[in-house]
Amino acid sequence: MIRDELFPEIASRRNGFLEVGDGHTIYWEESGAREGIPVVFLHGGPGSGTSPTQRRFFDPRAYRIILFDQRGAGRSTPRAGVEANTTPHLVADMERLRQHLDIDGWLVFGGSWGSTLALAYGQAHPDRCLGFVLRGVFLGRAKEIDWFMTGMRGFFPEVWRSFADLIPEDERDDLLLAYHRRLTDPDPKVHLPAARHWARYEKACSSLLPEPEQIWSAEDPHHALNLARIEAHYFLNDMFLPEDGLLAGVERIRHLPATIVQGRYDVICPPESAHALARAWPGAELIYVPDAGHAAMEPGVRRALVRATERFKSTLRQPVRVG
Repeated sequence: MIRDELFPEIASRRNGFLEVGDGHTIYWEESGAREGIPVVFLHGGPGSGTSPTQRRFFDPRAYRIILFDQRGAGRSTPRAGVEANTTPHLVADMERLRQHLDIDGWLVFGGSWGSTLALAYGQAHPDRCLGFVLRGVFLGRAKEIDWFMTGMRGFFPEVWRSFADLIPEDERDDLLLAYHRRLTDPDPKVHLPAARHWARYEKACSSLLPEPEQIWSAEDPHHALNLARIEAHYFLNDMFLPEDGLLAGVERIRHLPATIVQGRYDVICPPESAHALARAWPGAELIYVPDAGHAAMEPGVRRALVRATERFKSTLRQPVRVG
């Protein structure tokens, strides 16, 4: 019987900070088996950062578990930094980290924005990927960004109204630009209220049922600013991706195994994106969770993700050293 519950809490075996250029330093950590199957966890946002709970998707006896905070997120510095912070920069950072840790190839695990980065990395470096576990697929298309900014009000009208009401009425025709202007203002009296409103909006729409931890994280000023400022920066720049570029590039990774886990009632990243990805990737397994929204820790999503890593554990072998 395949396990479907999170593994017990574990501590990291080692961690550090890696200078990646442009004034950025990223935090990384390693846990689990020293000689296990390498897996890299890609957090969402962009800007949300990692947490110890995320180590628990993986059997620590089988996996060499790598977590890192992307530029500007979590413990990486500068906090909430958006200069030289683009998708190509993050892809390059992953390669630098892989080389730093002397890993030849890894399983790539990412949810929400993490699924976007996983696809972008895989298409740039398919020879370094053993496979993919993707959750709450976000392809970075303009219509997905527009949905986040305005479309979700169809499901959460009162939450969206609170989000929009921070902005004066004469600026509401472009909420993204108005929020970006405030989030990048150097005055905390301007950027912190905007960050909290943005984070509350996102967290309130993330789960089928409210999760206290999600609500609390939106109130933390550091987390809220990292998340909101970096997300707005990426949204305003079309995620630094060509339109439909991720779907067009699936042919580069189509030969690799993938499991896609999608909450049926995911309002942040509606199922249409996961469906489109699966149609472009016939070998990928698409799993709909019937009683879940977007959040990774919703019970059904959590169970499906653990089952996916357990199946990969039994099919993946240690990568052959390249070069």
